Amino acid sequence: MAATGDRPAAAADGHRWTLQARTPDRPRARLLWLPALGVAARHYLPLAEALAMLGIATHLHEWRGHGSSSLRPACGLDWGYRELLEQDLPASVACLPADGRPLLLGGHSLGGQLACCFAGQATVPVAGLWLVASGTPYWRSFPAPRRWLLPPVYRFLPWLARRQGVLHGRRLGFGGTEARSLIADWARVGLGNRYVASGSRLDLEGGMARLRAPVRGVVLADDWLAPPGSMQALLDKLPNAPRAIVPLDAAALRAPADHFGWMRRPHAVAEALAGALPGSERCPDD
Repeated sequence: MAATGDRPAAAADGHRWTLQARTPDRPRARLLWLPALGVAARHYLPLAEALAMLGIATHLHEWRGHGSSSLRPACGLDWGYRELLEQDLPASVACLPADGRPLLLGGHSLGGQLACCFAGQATVPVAGLWLVASGTPYWRSFPAPRRWLLPPVYRFLPWLARRQGVLHGRRLGFGGTEARSLIADWARVGLGNRYVASGSRLDLEGGMARLRAPVRGVVLADDWLAPPGSMQALLDKLPNAPRAIVPLDAAALRAPADHFGWMRRPHAVAEALAGALPGSERCPDD
């Protein structure tokens, strides 16, 4: 039976959040899961429960500005990849139990991208990367004709966020209320396919190129936000990492095979991810 293991977390700059978790009695590994842009961590509790039944203790990171985060973006309160990678993610890792279990990093959409970036900089060994409906937003990695529409979007959204002080993403149907520097960092990747944390000395591209941890990616058949080319372009940044891509359609998921539909029925995704680990059979309910 999976148990809750929620813990308070705090970054050095004072940001606070709750690291939610579902853990089996005898976990085979621990997964730190990173949400998609604008999605609160609580929406991944069904995934955490499904993975816990497969023996994976799953800890749900919270992006600043959402869910249990103590901060909300505003004209006078801004952040980007630098704060997420240098402040928040190390603090969540520090909250994980020091029990010697292998550490996995994974995420959905933007979460998968930043899991790769962070894994390349992590000071603790990373046993594997799990990516779901993720990939670089680089416009050339998308099929035509959609690819031709993306560069104007990547220029317009940062401009709008600067003008308004934040990006009111829910009004646009993209993300939530997002910090303007976060949108600028994301859009820069979309235009040039290079991961950079503005104001940071982190070499994100070099770190990913050095990674050797195995990567397992799940591509969803009807996901136009993260098509196969987008996932492949992200994996191309990890040339030394063994990788496997698992395609899933609506029949396998028993849910829409789009960017978010799988979250309501995550068992097929959980099995696709955990199936690569030894002893992936379902844990007994004892």
